[in-house]
Amino acid sequence: MAMQTVKSASPVDRHVGARVRMQRMLLGMSQTDLGQRAGGITFQQIQKYENGVNRIGASRLHLISRALGVPIEFFYEGAPDPVGSGRGKASTVAVPDVSSFLASSDSVDLMKAFVQIKDRGVRRRIVKLAEELARGESSREKEAAKPAGRPAAKTAAKGATKQGRR
Repeated sequence: MAMQTVKSASPVDRHVGARVRMQRMLLGMSQTDLGQRAGGITFQQIQKYENGVNRIGASRLHLISRALGVPIEFFYEGAPDPVGSGRGKASTVAVPDVSSFLASSDSVDLMKAFVQIKDRGVRRRIVKLAEELARGESSREKEAAKPAGRPAAKTAAKGATKQGRR
């Protein structure tokens, strides 16, 4: 494996940044508030950390973890294994999906509203609705990806109709 010579963000750095963003949003905290609570970090710097543009140093990560009320280990849960030892492999499949989902304000709002619903039956119906909407959306995407023109079944049926008129 090649060594990184430039201090650019790695997949682990991006993962840590996504976890910072996820926890900040779950708490309803702005980037400015987090920066102030973490010792005067600018909101622009918090933004760069969250987007994985800049790496977070150990002392800064310590301050950020205290401001967000989570242990430092929280930021590494499900992180990709850069060495390829296979450790953490199972969790890297699911966690990035959750992290990216929780990185949007819509998903945080949805989650907050969902956990307030006490009726398990209502929650199950919401999950089923979401699954149906997702299936419908993926079906529309597949349909849109097909080449333009008439679907084969309609073309064949139309040809049969023309033959019947002759």
